[in-house]
Amino acid sequence: MKEVVVIPEKCVGCMQCMLACATAHSKTLQMFTATLEKPRPRPRVHVGAGRYNEGFPNRCRHCDPAPCQMACLTGAIARDPAAGSVLINPDRCINCASCAMACPYGVIRFHEDPFAPPGQTVAVKCDNCGSRVSQGLIPACVEVCKTGALVYDEMSAVMKQKTNQVARCMSAGAGEITLPDGVALIRAAKQSQLSVGTD
Repeated sequence: MKEVVVIPEKCVGCMQCMLACATAHSKTLQMFTATLEKPRPRPRVHVGAGRYNEGFPNRCRHCDPAPCQMACLTGAIARDPAAGSVLINPDRCINCASCAMACPYGVIRFHEDPFAPPGQTVAVKCDNCGSRVSQGLIPACVEVCKTGALVYDEMSAVMKQKTNQVARCMSAGAGEITLPDGVALIRAAKQSQLSVGTD
């Protein structure tokens, strides 16, 4: 089964995934009109800063078993057996935050959502863009990620690519790992900023 996989070393912190995610979870599905909606749609993927201020796209891993699902007092969190996604039913959520305390990745947020009862604050997290995938599309965050930090594939295929990459680097005569130009430039700039700040 395909899933969204994060390759953090490729993230440049552009936050386009957040914008695409918020738009994909709006009622109008259009960026401009989504900004006018009440409540305004919010992203379900969150880009944080790493040690060198490089980006890290943090999103729900849809754990199996899912700690958030086990902690949910009302049964608002359940796994979709067909897609394997852990989903939140906003009609059953009581905003108790048990799921957020149980989540090891800190990806659950609480706010009003366009698909929740009006005026109610509920738990919100990534749903693997189930509505897009059912139409034959890929998740919105993956579609806009130009650096390849977010990919939509079978986990075994992604791990095989990573194994092959490491194997090539370890081969006799292999040079240093080459990063895409933009990633290497941003990483070098962030590392130099860090070294200047510590001198």
